[in-house]
Amino acid sequence: MKGFLGFSFVILTTTLTAQAVQDVSTPQIVQTSQNELSTLSVGKNGTPSSAVQKREERMALTRIALFSSGIGFFEHKGELSDAVEIALPFNVDLMDDALKSLIINDPLSKDPQVVYPSKETLFRTLKSLSIDLSGNPGMAEVLGNLRGAEVDVYAPNLISGRIIGVEYRTVRTGNNQTDTVLFVSLLSKQGVKTIALSDISAFSFKDEKINADLNHALDLLLESRNSDTRALTVRLSGKGKRNVTLSYVIPAPVWKVSYRLDLSEEKPLLQGWAIVDNDSDTDWENVELSLVAGRPTSFIQRLYAPYRVSRPILPLSIAGAADAPIYGSGWEGISGAQIAAKRLNQERADTTAAYGEEAYEKSAEAPLSAPRASFASGVVETADAQKAGDQFQFTIKKPVSLARQQSAMLPLVESTIEAEKVLVFSGAKATPGRTVNPSIGARLVNTSGMKLPAGPITVFDAEYAGYAGDALIEFFPENEKRLISFGDDLSVQGSVISTNSYETVSVKASKGVMIINRRQVYEKVYTIKNAADETKNLVIEHSVMPGTTLVEPSKFDERTDAVYRFSTELPASGTILFTVKESDPVAERIVLGQSRIETIAVYASNQEIPENARQALQKAVSLKRFADDARAAQADAEVDLVRLFAEQERVRQNLIAAGAQSPQGQDYLKKLTDLDAAIDKQNESIADAKSTALTAQNAYADYLVEMEL
Repeated sequence: MKGFLGFSFVILTTTLTAQAVQDVSTPQIVQTSQNELSTLSVGKNGTPSSAVQKREERMALTRIALFSSGIGFFEHKGELSDAVEIALPFNVDLMDDALKSLIINDPLSKDPQVVYPSKETLFRTLKSLSIDLSGNPGMAEVLGNLRGAEVDVYAPNLISGRIIGVEYRTVRTGNNQTDTVLFVSLLSKQGVKTIALSDISAFSFKDEKINADLNHALDLLLESRNSDTRALTVRLSGKGKRNVTLSYVIPAPVWKVSYRLDLSEEKPLLQGWAIVDNDSDTDWENVELSLVAGRPTSFIQRLYAPYRVSRPILPLSIAGAADAPIYGSGWEGISGAQIAAKRLNQERADTTAAYGEEAYEKSAEAPLSAPRASFASGVVETADAQKAGDQFQFTIKKPVSLARQQSAMLPLVESTIEAEKVLVFSGAKATPGRTVNPSIGARLVNTSGMKLPAGPITVFDAEYAGYAGDALIEFFPENEKRLISFGDDLSVQGSVISTNSYETVSVKASKGVMIINRRQVYEKVYTIKNAADETKNLVIEHSVMPGTTLVEPSKFDERTDAVYRFSTELPASGTILFTVKESDPVAERIVLGQSRIETIAVYASNQEIPENARQALQKAVSLKRFADDARAAQADAEVDLVRLFAEQERVRQNLIAAGAQSPQGQDYLKKLTDLDAAIDKQNESIADAKSTALTAQNAYADYLVEMEL
């Protein structure tokens, strides 16, 4: 392939790996016979005892898959003969992951076994010895714990006896001072003797078992201090030669990607490198390396440390009433044999669905040997690439070798791609009253034939004296378009003006309910000025207003969740105005029969409302006013009637006071007669007013119900 910016693409033949096998050395295999395997002892740190060791081989690390989520899959492979033990050393921090993910693939071993020293092995072993050195005890504590043991003490003369105990005593020193001193009490032939611990220059135990346990405890402590590794010992009982693989998943440094993009040529060239790290203490030699872009779920579960639960203490069940039992649900009408058959059929279905019928047949022959994970690959220019489920995998074509604590850059992709130089104007940055410069960028189309992981891009262009700037790109699927930007264009400036307004879209009325549909319009006018004497392609990014619809322009070139993208041309030494409108629908519901006349009158005079709707509302206003006037006339008539009743009562009281036979009383009688006639006439007027008001109100209500817009 064509060189990139004058230098050719060097295909590294060294391999890479990851922190993955942090302090994980190559497994050691010990060859044993079938009989020896059953009685094989495990030495310190889980390694095979030298008493049964016959031949050591190495299971080479042959395959690594590094994931962008910070884990690594490691596979060891070797040809083994007959029964063997394999010691897999791991850093103690990786034991949980190793126990969770270890896969043994041995076609001839039907009963593989994995043994390892417990996390509590040292503590519990020390506690089990006749001399307990767990917890870092002092000499006084050691002697105190061995009460009854026979010792020879030199203080400075030899004193032999059995330890009674250790105690503190207060003794006098010079100048009438006191001090606390530790004493050891011994039962000797001469009786009980008490010796200050500070006077003892040496002592030894007469019991050889105690001395042997003391030496063993010191060996264990020294060994644990000098080693942070633990060994998983894999015992395989197969006969004959066969290929065996061991694989596991443990934490690994995240592999990284960096790109170079050359825009100088007619066909832009994209070059990608994978950056990997081997921060383990093991060299990697000729490893098949795969790099997986994806985020599989991964977690740590504490499987290495023993886990215990507390149990309740129950009274003896010799007497007393029986408790009422509670039983869990079961399968109705299914025998134990049927349940076993059902489970077997389900296992077969699960295995066949995941790995095929052939895999199930193999698993039936060796049920504890897990199927080998598949990392097949296709072909690309510099690395093999293939979809791996919902992830994507790159496999370096040549085996990789990488020394411990070293890192490497490996070729990932080199391909011509589609690219167009553009300016990207960010509407989010162009707030009112602020002038900003658009970004210099490019619109890329991934025509490399492979999915590209996220990473930085260093852009080169002869137009910018070689180096143009740096950009970032997210995960880049095949044939997808993507914008990148790598600088600001100081020759172009832009600003924005924002306005909001309401527009009435439609008015509908039915059965006395009027609905006015409006929209709130958000308008932004971008003013962009080009001071350069060349035409430029411009992409305007306009932030999407949540819940709105694009009104102008009617179409966009691209849209994300956050922005619309509009492509336009920026003329040389020219200025453009670009308007974007978005609308937000708003509906107003008015129950006309419950609205005041002033409210309806406002709508009837609103010029935004269509003419036919305004005329209909104006008629409703007239009917409403007539009905209101009729009701007011009725109310006035009722007030007049009340006034007549009050006057009648006043005249009646005066008549009683003056007497009916007096001249004045005769006048009051005449007034009462006139008032009765006036009251009768007023009642007739009120009845007419009520009828008129009711008719007017019904006419108004009927009009509202029948009005259709």
